Amino acid sequence: MLALPPPPSLQSPAPPPSNHHTSKQARSLQTAAAVTRNYDSKRLRKPILLHPQPRRTNPVVWFGAILCLLFSLILIFFGIATLIIYLAIKPRSPVFDTPGANLNVIYFDSPEYFNGDLTFLVNFSNPNQKIDIRFEYVEIELYFFDRLIGTQALQPFTQRQKEKRLESVHIISSLVYLPHNLATELQKQVQNNKVIYNIRGTFKVKATLGLFHYSYWLHGRCEIEMTAPPTGVLIARSCKTKR
Repeated sequence: MLALPPPPSLQSPAPPPSNHHTSKQARSLQTAAAVTRNYDSKRLRKPILLHPQPRRTNPVVWFGAILCLLFSLILIFFGIATLIIYLAIKPRSPVFDTPGANLNVIYFDSPEYFNGDLTFLVNFSNPNQKIDIRFEYVEIELYFFDRLIGTQALQPFTQRQKEKRLESVHIISSLVYLPHNLATELQKQVQNNKVIYNIRGTFKVKATLGLFHYSYWLHGRCEIEMTAPPTGVLIARSCKTKR
């Protein structure tokens, strides 16, 4: 009898994967799935940007902008024109001066009440070559130190270009109160034959150039030094005029 060949050897099946490896792979798959879900949810939540449609500007806004532009151009034009006129004409303020004075009387009725009589000339000069000047308000005040001892107003008048005008001002001080220290100082000046007064002028001036005119206030200040009365004459003066 022939011997039968031995049966083929059966291969043993592969061992199942270990539990540790399986759990690790499962956790990896779960993590990947969670990341995918988060990414998808973010994509769903991401806002979709839409380009706004251009809006037409209201005609009222355009009209207002054009008016503002025209107004700005007009202001610039008048500003440049004013500067050119100013540089071409070079306007100057009138000048106030006191070229002469006579101190006639100073006497005291009591230690603090005195009487005085002063006559002086005031000179108004218009130094402009193309501008007329009108003095619409003129007030002259006389001071001893800072104490008012007399005042006088003048009538309005007009000055042409390069014109001068002399006005005589007569101020009488009657029973004017002076504090004791000022009364003593005035008596001392009379004895020393040197009396010092202050003249202050306040003027409202109107300047005219063709159809254009403008007004402003002007202030004149003069310090005059005279000999004692009754023949007191002007021996020194210092004047300035400012706005």
